[in-house]
Amino acid sequence: MVKAIRGTRDLLPSETQLWNKVETTARAVFARYGFGEIRTPIFEATELFVRGVGEETDVVSKEMYTWEDRARAASEKAQQLTLRPENTAGVVRAYIEHKLGESGHLQKLFYIGPQFRRERPQRGRYRQFWQIGAEVLGPQSSGAESPVRDAEVLEMLASLLDELGIKGWRLALNSVGSSSDRPRYVAALRAALQPVKASMCEDCQRRAESNPLRVLDCKVPGDQATIDALPRIAEYLDAESTAHFDQVKAALDACGVGYVVEPRLVRGLDYYTRTTFEFTVPDGSGLGTQNALLGGGRYDGLSEMLGGPKAPGIGFAIGEDRLILTLQAQATEAPAHKLDAYIAPLGVERNAAALALARDLRRQGLSIEVGDGSFRLKKSFEAADSVARHIVILGEDEVADAVATVKAFATGAQVKMANAQLAEYLQGV
Repeated sequence: MVKAIRGTRDLLPSETQLWNKVETTARAVFARYGFGEIRTPIFEATELFVRGVGEETDVVSKEMYTWEDRARAASEKAQQLTLRPENTAGVVRAYIEHKLGESGHLQKLFYIGPQFRRERPQRGRYRQFWQIGAEVLGPQSSGAESPVRDAEVLEMLASLLDELGIKGWRLALNSVGSSSDRPRYVAALRAALQPVKASMCEDCQRRAESNPLRVLDCKVPGDQATIDALPRIAEYLDAESTAHFDQVKAALDACGVGYVVEPRLVRGLDYYTRTTFEFTVPDGSGLGTQNALLGGGRYDGLSEMLGGPKAPGIGFAIGEDRLILTLQAQATEAPAHKLDAYIAPLGVERNAAALALARDLRRQGLSIEVGDGSFRLKKSFEAADSVARHIVILGEDEVADAVATVKAFATGAQVKMANAQLAEYLQGV
């Protein structure tokens, strides 16, 4: 038997109902803030992620699905391609390729789709996983660099989580400084790690040389005291970066969006500058100890890293798999959604009439299931009760008189009415 690949899974109709609700809510919230949807390819040139995400990041060095696309002719060079491990680099690539910045306007773009990383599968983390994300970028003249953009994105996320019904979310906030602040901090961090790295975990020893900022993400209990004693990025921010961060916090205060400043929050991708953030949920929300729900930050130099014009930006990605787990863990038991009606033809001779009636009702916005005339009436009732709020019985007399016998399962009430009145009746009860 052929099964789904490890780290992937099927989402069945009983599950996708909640997924669709989440995505519909996200689309509605994003629309209120002026975002439009963008859909980029699932695979891109490997170079995009090496340059954009960072060659020394775990994502690029360990987790990408990469292959060599065969050359079509002897004169051509085979191209390295990669299933996208994240979507920000692809969105910025599209921004550059389609010259979206030439409009002079702020670009607000969102996406919903699968990403791919070869990491150890665990609860809420898969090798094919889904993200809901958004990016705000544009030329400096559009105001893309303004702290108000950061605060607006964070306020939008707070509104989205509230509308979805996520309870107890926590916003952690930090600044990793500008492109000139960050190298100073990385140098100080690397120097501080030299005398202590030998006592740390294997990953931290490697990261101390290749990507010191990732040391701050370490969750190994024995390393925490060492990490707490390391220099903090706030000590290396210049006046402009400090002012930017202060304005972000002031705007959030004005909107009533709560947050905590987390000095160790730096995120792991190379393109982040200034504001970084992460939303987490409380223990018991279905995610275990790894309780991050979404994260993001500002990336003012990413467009230039990819060969494009200066285009300051900020974005985020929500782990939709983890969001769904949280909603399921926090939800009280909800009644199962049922169709409006199940049409039960009595005898195969009434099958065609049942399908015609179903077509008419569906065109009027009702959700309908059609049975089969070969079923005994008891079987039709059992089938109807499991999927619908009503059963509509079509016998020989009903078809002849263009009427239907309707029974509501919740109340037991049974009525007979003209087919022309049926839609209005089903919509009203």
